[in-house]
Amino acid sequence: MRQAVVPSQYLQIALDLATRIAQGELTEGSRIYGRSVLASEYGYPGDDPQGLRLLADMKVVDVKPQSGAVVLSADSARRYIENFSEDADIHSLRLQLKALLAESAEVNRRMADTVSALVKGQDTFAAAGQPLPNYEVPVPKDSPLIGKSIGELKFWQSTGGTIVAIRRGQTVILSPGPYAELYSGDVIILVGSPSAAEAAHRLVTTKE
Repeated sequence: MRQAVVPSQYLQIALDLATRIAQGELTEGSRIYGRSVLASEYGYPGDDPQGLRLLADMKVVDVKPQSGAVVLSADSARRYIENFSEDADIHSLRLQLKALLAESAEVNRRMADTVSALVKGQDTFAAAGQPLPNYEVPVPKDSPLIGKSIGELKFWQSTGGTIVAIRRGQTVILSPGPYAELYSGDVIILVGSPSAAEAAHRLVTTKE
């Protein structure tokens, strides 16, 4: 059966009255008048608020319509207090569990993001650790490119490869700029795909 939701102020009234009964302040057989006690001390008018009904369910009091309630048992009042404490503990544990589940979900989300970032970082590091594919393209003696600069040839636009060095005899020119000219016997060292290397070979050998 679904339990009714009881407002917290009525729970507090019931707990307070049960405590007073358990301590002997309100003795067994005494009458609790709604208008004199409940209204004046708790600010709730009427003879039969929910606070008394909660105690009646536990046989702490006997509710008398239009005339308040009669205290039945201090022992029942003490059991009500114990049950209330257990319910409060259970409610507190449920709140803690809810908070822990939310925290766990957040931790899992952050772990997933961290793992994803780590995997991406490893992939990037692995890719960076691999030597870049490079190719050597000799410049023949009769190449039409002899005497022309890299910028003039629009090498990258023409081949898709990037010249990272030019080996000229025993000398290696690293990262030649756009004004570097090609000489007969040079070896172009480029980075790019196999198709870029093939395009570079065609470029240096094709007669104009």
